[in-house]
Amino acid sequence: MRVLVTGATGLIGGAVARRLMAGGHEVVGLARSEMSASKLTDEGFAVMQGDLADSASVASAARAVDAVIHAASPGDRNTATYDKAATRSIIEALRGTGKRFVYTSGCLIYGSTGDAPATEDSPLNPVELVRWRQELEGEVLAAATAGVHPSVIRPAWVYGNWGGAAMMMYGAAKEYGVARYVGDGRNRWSTVHADDLADLYALSLERAPVSSVFNGVHGTATPLIEIARAASEAAGAEGRVEPWPLDEARQSLWAFADAITCDQVVSGEKAKRELDWRPSRRSIVEELRSYASAAA
Repeated sequence: MRVLVTGATGLIGGAVARRLMAGGHEVVGLARSEMSASKLTDEGFAVMQGDLADSASVASAARAVDAVIHAASPGDRNTATYDKAATRSIIEALRGTGKRFVYTSGCLIYGSTGDAPATEDSPLNPVELVRWRQELEGEVLAAATAGVHPSVIRPAWVYGNWGGAAMMMYGAAKEYGVARYVGDGRNRWSTVHADDLADLYALSLERAPVSSVFNGVHGTATPLIEIARAASEAAGAEGRVEPWPLDEARQSLWAFADAITCDQVVSGEKAKRELDWRPSRRSIVEELRSYASAAA
């Protein structure tokens, strides 16, 4: 298939694009600048000019392909506005075609879960940062009535390939000699390696039933303080960590600080059972520790 991947220069979208190309698909990346276009071309992807802020360009790119995977996110205060506009443009462009559309949501839509693992059927209680996603997910899944073949993937905290939120702690340890974790560090992160997640996207593109939802999660939920220690070790700071009080963190990270302290245990068993997803990469702690030798 000829597949449009938004965010193909990012952590998730990049891993997805490489996985699809390795599987024989033609990947088209959406580029908003010459620099982005050059990165995409260097990876061997086709390029179409477009920007999430420009709905017409997103729709035009979506109409020119066989399927769309939307994995782009500005990661700032414009995220909700741009994601809504881009997603609605894609749905409209694919209306009546029966083409597949894989939308990227996230496990933060469950909020704090407690000890019982959240599944795709669990009640939604999104953290403030992604509260808008609950309604948008509903629009995506309902697009089936408009002749689109939608599915939703909810990734956990993504790591690997020197990317992901944990690298904030790595960077702090590298610069200041100590990794800072928000809150008391006891909250747990459910996680997934970017390359394992890319396998799930490929399977969803090829096999997911219409209007299906899958959690992208693998391995045991890990306390944030353990992830911080691994980031510190990787950065050469000998495991030194310190708490970053939530109120202080909010001043720099706004609602993202609360997302970091969310305590989540999430199950990825549905994707393994129904799509034969077989994640196999090392854990986030093992991944971070591997960076120590790579950076030496």
